[in-house]
Amino acid sequence: MTKRARAISILGVSAATLALWIFTAPFLADNLIAERSIEKADVILILSGAADHAQRAEGGSFEFHARKAPMIWITDDGQRGGWDDVEKGNPFFVERMHAALVKAGVPESAIERLPGGVSGTNGEADLAVKTALQRKYQSILIVTSDYHSRRALWTFDQASEANGANLQVGLIRAPSAGTYPDRYTWWLSPRGWSTVGAEYVKFGYYWLYYRF
Repeated sequence: MTKRARAISILGVSAATLALWIFTAPFLADNLIAERSIEKADVILILSGAADHAQRAEGGSFEFHARKAPMIWITDDGQRGGWDDVEKGNPFFVERMHAALVKAGVPESAIERLPGGVSGTNGEADLAVKTALQRKYQSILIVTSDYHSRRALWTFDQASEANGANLQVGLIRAPSAGTYPDRYTWWLSPRGWSTVGAEYVKFGYYWLYYRF
């Protein structure tokens, strides 16, 4: 094969690979998104999410005002945010979540911070399921972000089964409000790879190590 023919062949394979990737990429993004409706729940649990705390608080407050549940649980991932001019410091994200809920009209009495810190979705699932069991709750509504939703739902189902909880688990996705990359072009930005790409790595890790 001549150099010219080899170059044409490489270009052809590269073009076909790129075309296949462009076709597949949206489905990879869509596959991470899940939702499970539930008419009523004993409690709404907003998963901690650092930079996503505001949108998750918005989703949780909307479900509370829609009377999906009488209480909201939030968890503490131990992470601090950036500088806050009002607080004159770097509040923890759990504090920012709490403040966002109050600002959205959720009464202080309806917000409970679950005790202890959590590291990762598996820690949140284990804590929430065990707390629900202790209080004899039968249902829980999770609020999280788009590309975190399928792993979150899988993890809570695993935790519920492992703890012998006959717990009805629902999940709604918080409004993304443009904070997530487009399903067609996510792979063209670092933000896309840190959400869609990294989520596949995390899901694989969870599947291997966190099957409760």
